[in-house]
Amino acid sequence: RPDKLIPSLTMYVEKTMGHRFVEPIPFAIEPSFNDSTATSPLIFVLSPGSDPMAALLKFADDKGVRVESVSLGQGQGPVAQKWIDA
Repeated sequence: RPDKLIPSLTMYVEKTMGHRFVEPIPFAIEPSFNDSTATSPLIFVLSPGSDPMAALLKFADDKGVRVESVSLGQGQGPVAQKWIDA
């Protein structure tokens, strides 16, 4: 059953390899920002329950950088395309 697969695999990996292999790695914005460029921007592909926006806005404020964001749902694709084309 698909609904049992991920939890079962997680339990197996934790038992055989250890808890650290099933814990998500904390995301650090600064190293990612340092690797980004105008032609290689940061793009966040999120999983359910994750929301890096507060950390991103704080980081941007600390750096004195303006942030623009668009969620690609509910017809926002054309808005994102305009930003890409600009």
